[in-house]
Amino acid sequence: MKVLRDIIALGEGFTTEFKLSGTSHLGRELCAFVNSTGGIVLIGVSDRGEVVGVTEINKLKSEVQNIARSIEPPLVVEIDSVENVLCVSVPPQNSKPYSFGGKFYLRDGATSQQMSRNEIREFFFKEGVIHFDEMANEWFDMNADLTDERFNRFARHAGLPVGMNKIQTLENLHLIRNGKMTNAGAWLLADDILKFNSAANVSCALFMGSTKTRILDRKDFNGDIYSIYQAVIGYLLEKLNTELIIKARGRDERLELPEEALREAVVNALAHRDYRSTANVQIYIFQDRVEIVSPGGLPAGMTPELLGKKSVPRNPLLFGMLYRMNAVEHVGSGIKRIRDICQSYGAEEPRIEVENDWITLSFRRPELKDGVRVKGGAAQVTPEVTPEVTPEVTPEVVRMLGIVRGEMSRTEIQQALELKDEKHFREHYQQPAVVMKLIEMTIPEKPTSRLQKYRLTAKGKEFLEKSGKGIL
Repeated sequence: MKVLRDIIALGEGFTTEFKLSGTSHLGRELCAFVNSTGGIVLIGVSDRGEVVGVTEINKLKSEVQNIARSIEPPLVVEIDSVENVLCVSVPPQNSKPYSFGGKFYLRDGATSQQMSRNEIREFFFKEGVIHFDEMANEWFDMNADLTDERFNRFARHAGLPVGMNKIQTLENLHLIRNGKMTNAGAWLLADDILKFNSAANVSCALFMGSTKTRILDRKDFNGDIYSIYQAVIGYLLEKLNTELIIKARGRDERLELPEEALREAVVNALAHRDYRSTANVQIYIFQDRVEIVSPGGLPAGMTPELLGKKSVPRNPLLFGMLYRMNAVEHVGSGIKRIRDICQSYGAEEPRIEVENDWITLSFRRPELKDGVRVKGGAAQVTPEVTPEVTPEVTPEVVRMLGIVRGEMSRTEIQQALELKDEKHFREHYQQPAVVMKLIEMTIPEKPTSRLQKYRLTAKGKEFLEKSGKGIL
C-alpha cells in the first residue's frame, strides 16, 4: 500500500496515468506507454490523486487483458490490485512500434498523443524499423552519376570480379532497389558525397594544446565513403607521433596509438552515425587526446552498458558493404575489438561519452618522453639501443632554434630568419616548434597577445646541446 501511495503522491506524469474507473481510452494509454519507456495505469484513482477504488476487479482484469491483446503486436502487461485500485503495469518491450486501432500513440508529458505522419516516420527511424541507408537517394541520377569510372572504383574497393554488369551487380548487392540507387549506394559511388548528403563528409582538425582555442590544421574529406575512410586514416597517421626505435639492424616505427583501433573507431563512426543529422563526423587531434565524434547517439536497442557486448547497426546495408571492403574487421566486435587492441598495445582504453545526439570516442595520447616529433610534427625518436643517436627534426625547426635568444617576438624571429612569408614561417617554423615543445609562449593564456614572445624550453635547449649545435 505504501508503494501505491508513493506513486500517487508523485502525480500523473510521463510514466503514470490515473483513471477514475473503467477502461475507456485504456488501449491508447497502454499503446503510448509501450512506445515510450513503459509506465503504470492506476484504475480507481481520480485526476487529483484521490483513491476511490473500483468494483468487479476480476471482470475489469479480463477487459484489460483483452485490450492489451488487441494492441498490434499484442502487449504483455502486469495486473495487480491494491485496496480496490487496479494497477496495470506496462514494462518496456522490444517490438516497437505498437499501434491501437490502426493508430500510433506516444507519451507526451502526462498525456498520450496520437502521432502525426512525420512523428511516425521519425519514430520508425529511431526504433530501427526503417533504415535510412536502404532508402532511395532522390539526388542520384542513374544515367549521369552511375559512370563506368565510379563503378570500377567501387568494384576494386569491394573486390568484385572485373567486367561485371553494373546494374545487375548493384541490384544483387541490394544497392539498387526498384530501379533506384539507395543512399548507401550513392555514398559508395560518389565523387563528392556532399552531392547526395549535405553532412556525410568528415572534418579533421589539429589543435594546439588541449582546447579548440587555436587550430593548427584542418581538412575536410568528401569523396566516396570508402575513400573518405582511407583519407581520414592517412590524416591521423600523418599528424600523430611515430616512435622511431633505433636498433642495431635498423629501426622500428611504432605509432603512439594503435592504428587498428583508430581504424575501427573511424569506420564505426561512418557506419553507425545518423545520416539524417545535419552534423558530420568530426575528428579532433589535441595535444593530449584524439576525439572521434559521431552524430546520432546510440541506435535503437543499444544502451551504454551494451557497448562492447552487442552490435546493432543503424545502417546495416552500408555496414555490410564496408565489411565486404575489409574496412570492418569482424562484424559485431567494434568496441570490444578497440578495447582489446588498446590493451595489447599498452595504450589506455578510449573513453566513451554517449549523449542523445552524439557519441564521442576519446583516445588518450601518451606523453612525449625523451624524444621529440620529427618531420612536421609527426614523429618521435627514442634511441633505446644507440643512445648517441641525435633525434632528427626538420631543418626549418633546427634553424629556428639556433637563432632564438632569450625572449623574442614572432616578428623578431621571422626577421632573424630573413623570411618574408608569414604563413610559411608560421606553418613550417613557429607552430611545429611549439607543438614539439621546443619553444614556448611567454603568455600562453593569451596566444594572440601583441606582447607575445617565444623562448626555448628546457627540451629545446637539451635538443640543441645533444645535437652539437649549442645555444647561440
